[in-house]
Amino acid sequence: MSRDQLRLFAWVAAAVFAVAAGLWRPRRLHWTALGSVLLFAAINTAAGIYVLNHFTDPRWSVGAQPPLSTPSLAGTPIVGKYLGPLDSALSGVVGGVNDFFAFQHALPIALDFLTVSGWALLVSFPLAVLAAGINFAMARRRAAAFDKYRATVDQLQVELEQIKRQLSTRNSVAPALPVEHGSTEVRRG
Repeated sequence: MSRDQLRLFAWVAAAVFAVAAGLWRPRRLHWTALGSVLLFAAINTAAGIYVLNHFTDPRWSVGAQPPLSTPSLAGTPIVGKYLGPLDSALSGVVGGVNDFFAFQHALPIALDFLTVSGWALLVSFPLAVLAAGINFAMARRRAAAFDKYRATVDQLQVELEQIKRQLSTRNSVAPALPVEHGSTEVRRG
């Protein structure tokens, strides 16, 4: 992937995560936003580290001067056979200079990714405080609702006990009008 594709990948991955997590948990959008910002920061950090680990990749030195090449000292007339061992030493030096130039071209690109990651982390701190505040407010609201339900349940238990006592006292009390033995006549008034 080129550096533009790496940049685009970080944005797309964070957006896809935000949409997917937002659809999965719509009541926790504050945590989804924080997670997508942290994912964006992590992808940019990984891209910066990738660029630094692969600094010799020609993708990072687009438009720069071509790498240096070593001249062959062994082909020099008369003394060439004596300068042959210097070819490998000179190749090592030129290879080191080419690596330095490649690192010099890759470093600003890696720093761009790391800077974007740093800005994302800077944004994530107030976002984390905001998410924690929202979560705390939601927890307090849930606790208040639970206390309200608990009070209602306690009230209903008290009323149920009162009803049970009233029913048990009615069943234990003698009938209001005693029935005389042998008389089945009902008086009407």
